[in-house]
Amino acid sequence: MAVGAADFAGLARHGLFGKLAHREYLRRTEEQLRALRGQGLEVHLRVMEAADYADYCEAVGLDPGTAVARVAYAGDPELAGEPFVYAGERLAELVPLLLDDHRARVRMSVACGVLLSAVGADLAGQRQLQAVMAYVTAVYVAVAEGAGEGCHLLTLRCHGPEDGEQLTAAAELCVEAGTLFPGGRDTEAFCVTLAAGVAVGGAGALLLHGDAGPEGLLVRGWALAGGRLRPMGAHEVFDELADGAGRGVPFPSGALPRPGFALPEFPATADNDPADGPEDGGEPLA
Repeated sequence: MAVGAADFAGLARHGLFGKLAHREYLRRTEEQLRALRGQGLEVHLRVMEAADYADYCEAVGLDPGTAVARVAYAGDPELAGEPFVYAGERLAELVPLLLDDHRARVRMSVACGVLLSAVGADLAGQRQLQAVMAYVTAVYVAVAEGAGEGCHLLTLRCHGPEDGEQLTAAAELCVEAGTLFPGGRDTEAFCVTLAAGVAVGGAGALLLHGDAGPEGLLVRGWALAGGRLRPMGAHEVFDELADGAGRGVPFPSGALPRPGFALPEFPATADNDPADGPEDGGEPLA
């Protein structure tokens, strides 16, 4: 779907939509989706971005104005994760869900590339990848246990040790009656982004924003340094929130910075210690 008006205009220049205006295109698309689902078909959706579509067509040698190119782009498995399945949502509900899914897929694809480049494709790299993912899983579970009941927000920013491009991710973490609810695409993107930061020995910060209570909004934090997480002190959490405000991230109203609690340690061995950096000379975050 060409969800955004700008992307629709860019794609329309290739003659993909005839003389349809964007609003009419969306209305017809909704009708087609409902008709297909009504026939018992499972419909998978992805967002069409004009620039990405043009790059794809150039890379594979297809005319962007043809139906063949459009179908090939729609079926390209480049974006990570399971497909977005249309569940009969009305357009007003579908569009934000699809956009959120797309943004998470993009973050996950970028982080996957960084992660795989860092660990390498040899046997030692595969062992390191397993260790990194096991560590990230343990950290996620430990944060959930320490967060307690309710829905909380996890935010992450990290970059490579050599001024690599910053990666960011955010995911909701919900615990009810001691049970951690399964996360969606945002959780996958969050975990892969953290894994990338760990694998390259990167730096950054992980924040846990709790539910707002009588005292305010508790925010706990951990610093990522050399690919390892350590609890921040309350003043460091405040500084991280203030730095975020300087980057355009709103300072949480009523935030109460609190120290982070202990998290599992990375199992440092000769094969998988992130502080040693990629064994195959992998690149930093980029």
